[in-house]
Amino acid sequence: MSTTTTTRLDADEERVTRAQRLLIGLGAALVHRPFDTATHDRLLRFLTEDAATVLASLELLRQRPETELHERIAELSGHRLLPAGGAA
Repeated sequence: MSTTTTTRLDADEERVTRAQRLLIGLGAALVHRPFDTATHDRLLRFLTEDAATVLASLELLRQRPETELHERIAELSGHRLLPAGGAA
């Protein structure tokens, strides 16, 4: 019998991840239908209402020490990362 633990994203990780998914989707929509006003409205709404908060979260994530980032990636992915340059 195995147990599965679910690791949740913290608020900054969640905010940046959601924004990334939204922007990728909006980018694809703009490529597919470049003059769709609904897509333009959604992008404008993101830029005016959410972008500043997302950018602040992204900056906080970028300020994390490299060791903390590696530990967090390992925790979220369930894999231990090797140090730069090869085996531990």
